[in-house]
Amino acid sequence: MAAPDTSAASAPLAQVLKRADLIFTGGLFLTVLLLILPIPSVLLDTFLALNIGLSLLVLLAIIYVKDPPEFSSFPTLLLALTLFRLALNISTTRQVLVHGYGGEVIEAFGHFVIQGNYIVGAVVFLILVVINFVVITKGAGRIAEVSARFTLDALPGKQMAIDAELNAGIIDEVTATARRLKVQKEADFYGAMDGASKFVRGDAIAGIIITLVNVVGGFAIGVLQMGMSLGESLQKFTLLSIGDGLVSQIPALILSVGAGLLVTRASENSNLGTQLAGQLLRYPQAMRITAGMMVAFGLMPGMPMLPFFTLAGIAGFLGKLLLEQEAKTGHPLGAEAATAARTGASNLTSKSARAGEAAAASASSPAPVASGAPEDVRKLIDIDVFAIEIGYGLLGLADSKHGGELLARVTGVRKSLAREKGIVVPPVSVRDNLELEPNDYRFLLRGKAVARGQLMPGRWLAMNVSGSKVRLKGVPTREPVFNLDATWIDETEKKTAELNGFTVVDPASVLITHLSETLKGSAHHLLGRQEVQSLVDHLKQSQPALISELLPDLVTIGIIQRVLQNLLRENVAILNQPLILEGIADFASLSKNPDDLSELVRRRLGLYFVPEYECRPGVVRAVTLDPRLEQWLSAKVHRSPTEVGLALDPATGRHLIEQITKHTTELIQQGQPAVIVVSAEIRLPLKRFFESSFPRVAVLAYQELPPATEIENAGIITAPVHVARAEVPLKAAA
Repeated sequence: MAAPDTSAASAPLAQVLKRADLIFTGGLFLTVLLLILPIPSVLLDTFLALNIGLSLLVLLAIIYVKDPPEFSSFPTLLLALTLFRLALNISTTRQVLVHGYGGEVIEAFGHFVIQGNYIVGAVVFLILVVINFVVITKGAGRIAEVSARFTLDALPGKQMAIDAELNAGIIDEVTATARRLKVQKEADFYGAMDGASKFVRGDAIAGIIITLVNVVGGFAIGVLQMGMSLGESLQKFTLLSIGDGLVSQIPALILSVGAGLLVTRASENSNLGTQLAGQLLRYPQAMRITAGMMVAFGLMPGMPMLPFFTLAGIAGFLGKLLLEQEAKTGHPLGAEAATAARTGASNLTSKSARAGEAAAASASSPAPVASGAPEDVRKLIDIDVFAIEIGYGLLGLADSKHGGELLARVTGVRKSLAREKGIVVPPVSVRDNLELEPNDYRFLLRGKAVARGQLMPGRWLAMNVSGSKVRLKGVPTREPVFNLDATWIDETEKKTAELNGFTVVDPASVLITHLSETLKGSAHHLLGRQEVQSLVDHLKQSQPALISELLPDLVTIGIIQRVLQNLLRENVAILNQPLILEGIADFASLSKNPDDLSELVRRRLGLYFVPEYECRPGVVRAVTLDPRLEQWLSAKVHRSPTEVGLALDPATGRHLIEQITKHTTELIQQGQPAVIVVSAEIRLPLKRFFESSFPRVAVLAYQELPPATEIENAGIITAPVHVARAEVPLKAAA
């Protein structure tokens, strides 16, 4: 037999769904007409039945929703249905008061539902209103309010976790966009539900007022206009008004229950029935104890035994079945439920971990407990290569929804360092730390704090780079990177600062500049063997002959790493990797010492990094050493298989520090780089000896300078007295 053609049957439905916007617009227009135009009782009955049907449809849809934000249109739908119900109230009120008849639906509610007794009807109506207004609506509104508050408070942290995962390369842009949309949709949903709960509350109040107005107005019309007696008027119009109120309150109660169910649902990727069954029937022992208690109630004097014993039998039978199922499959509801429960727990754990810390997002599929536990323990010892920790007062800088650009700019810093220095900075983790002061931040290198600072969100940092004498209104501070005098100013003072030569930057720029300089200063610590192996593998595609010659016969990955680290340590870019590796290959037969190799490689790279220190094209303004001092220092060079340095006495060390400070300060004040040029024999020992005291002073060798480069002497570091005196007998002996 041929299968029925369902496409033809579904075609009309598809055409209708394409016009859903027109249908909704028409429904709203019809609702407005109900407020104005009288309608016949037959059509009114149809609309009242439609109101009840739509309310039931919404309730059932909520039961089958797996994740509350999936029903994001519910607040709008609730407003539309509330307006429709109030419009029907007005239409039925007009019908009752004008004709003394509200249609068959209202008539049925007035006579069949409350048995024609208006006192009973009034009591039932008031009970329904109290249940709807005091119990369901008030509770659902409170839950919606708290959910909205918690969701919005957690929004920056969730977005920061997503951006951190993206920056770390754990997820791609498509996944990050989908997660951002989900988080945004959740926040919008709970925020809208907080407001939508007020619709239901107002509807309940309006129902009471409209019913009271109908009773009083109907009683007056019946007595004064229709000539009825007091009893007849009260009986007729009270029944009709209460019937009208019940017709309105029952759909309102259904929608209130639906709203309460929706805001109290927890997302477990299952409908409400499956969720309740999976949790109520998870414990067979509880079912058996319930059966015993029902038997005890049935044995109490005066209690009807049949209903209690019947329910006890059902509960006991279910408990027995659940115990047998648990013995067979390990779960009361069977193997499939056990798998679903483990999956749900694993997914919930992964979501919590992602919200707290981006690194945990790498967990993908659920694993058995026995094999998963060791893996979880191993993750606890993982340390981020580089991390940024911020106080809770700076979370706004990382919240892209409110204009925070921190995470995007961190990615920009990584790209900038790759272009400028040739190093791929590992993913930078960004997280909040409640132990920090609200406006503090710090940078961690493999768990160790290497720099810290403080920002003032909402203000601007004005740095006095021009030596202005103007005093700005604000909070005095020091710029964290170059230790300049600065002031945190507000928006009104910004124009004054700019007119007086101050450099004004926002808090995020201060942090990013500090981050960039810290990463440059720590670049040699960020370059591990694995990163070097990745660089070599990438280079092997374009330079296979070079790599095959170099590895593994001439040097190891470790030696290449040390050479690259030495270059980065002195702010020399490693972009020209083929030239660097060729230099290592050429000189590896002479020495395997990384310090010697890096010095030889620097001579080939001088053409590329020396121009950074030129005061004008082709000219390097630098401090030099007295030739006698250079000769004396070369005799003090101490070399070991792993290190090179200077062995100086304290007096000589102090003299050199004073001389270097004097001359380099003059260069810096003139806006020029601080450079010392010496012979190749003492360049590295001199740099290493004074590196901690002068980290920003560049020490170059004459042999590194390009042939066309000229040296403009900015000062000469003279020899100390005891060195000069020691030189005299030396010359006399000669």
